[in-house]
Amino acid sequence: MSAALFAFALASFLIELTPGPNMAYLAILSAERGRAAGLAAVCGVALGLTLLGLLAIFGLGALVLDQPVLFQILRWAGVAYLVYLAWEAWRDSRRPIAMVAPISGGWRFFRRGLITNLLNPKAALFYITVMPGFLPSATSAEALLFGAVYVLVATSVHALVVVLAGTLQPLLTAQDRRRQMGLVFALMLLGIAIWVAIATAG
Repeated sequence: MSAALFAFALASFLIELTPGPNMAYLAILSAERGRAAGLAAVCGVALGLTLLGLLAIFGLGALVLDQPVLFQILRWAGVAYLVYLAWEAWRDSRRPIAMVAPISGGWRFFRRGLITNLLNPKAALFYITVMPGFLPSATSAEALLFGAVYVLVATSVHALVVVLAGTLQPLLTAQDRRRQMGLVFALMLLGIAIWVAIATAG
């Protein structure tokens, strides 16, 4: 059990180091809005991973994958939300940086992190396709333990990404760079949306 758990934690770490929708969104958000916004979004992503893990462990995730219509709705909703975030990044770059109250701003970015993750089919696929390989005949308690380890590993990696990207925030949000970086952020988010659409097509 301990050997399988260690191997799973290592696999989770390596997978999380691979750029994906969560990592890219958190990096972009932190570079634009700073570490506080990024860490609020990390908390939302962590809750999303937890909810998806519970759904997968208790069989609802596999049910969605068995229903092509439901899966396609989830898939395209995620793509559409990323496109919306790209448009918002471009629009906001044309305005002065709004001062957001810590409480309301934290909730705003937390909510976005949660929605972005819940609409990410690849997160659900991890629980359904990767985790069972380490737990061929697991009890619910063991599956919950492995799910908690994945959330812990993923959240640690995401927090590190936020801290590193947040160091660039003062440079990238200077007034003379706002429009250029807004366009760059928007194009990156559009690229992520296209990548998600292609990666989940099969």
